[in-house]
This record gives sequence, structure tokens and C-alpha cells, in this order.
Amino acid sequence: MAEVLAKSLTTKSVVGVDGIEFGTVHNITLSPKSGTLHDLVVTPAEKIKSRSIDFETNGEGRLLIPIDRIKVVKDTIIVQ
Repeated sequence: MAEVLAKSLTTKSVVGVDGIEFGTVHNITLSPKSGTLHDLVVTPAEKIKSRSIDFETNGEGRLLIPIDRIKVVKDTIIVQ
């Protein structure tokens, strides 16, 4: 995957490969020691709140989408 500035990811829409909109990027988690990225922290779309999804959530109800699930980063972020 080509380099992408983390700053450019905030507020991008996150969509599944099947077209389901998960929400928008709120933040990104990383390891402070290694700098390794871990998860996209996604504010869930209203429609997704009532569906069962296979991503963990944080204490604020935001989705934690592992970085290795990202397939494409363009105008939207597509995840598997």
C-alpha cells in the first residue's frame, strides 16, 4: 500500500468490501514504543449501530478496525 499521511485519514468514510458503511475515522491507535499502527477508531454510522459486526468497540462505542483489515485508501477507506 502506498504511503498515506495519518492526518489525511481523519473524517474519511470507512466502507466494507460488501458496500456496508461502517462510519468515519475518528482516530488511529498505535504502539508508542514501536510506532506500529494497530486500529482505526471509527465513529459508527447510525445504520451500523443496530447490526451485528465483527469488530471490537472501545468504551465510547467506537469501532476498532485492525489496520491489517484495510484494503484500499482513496476517497473512502475500504476494509474487509
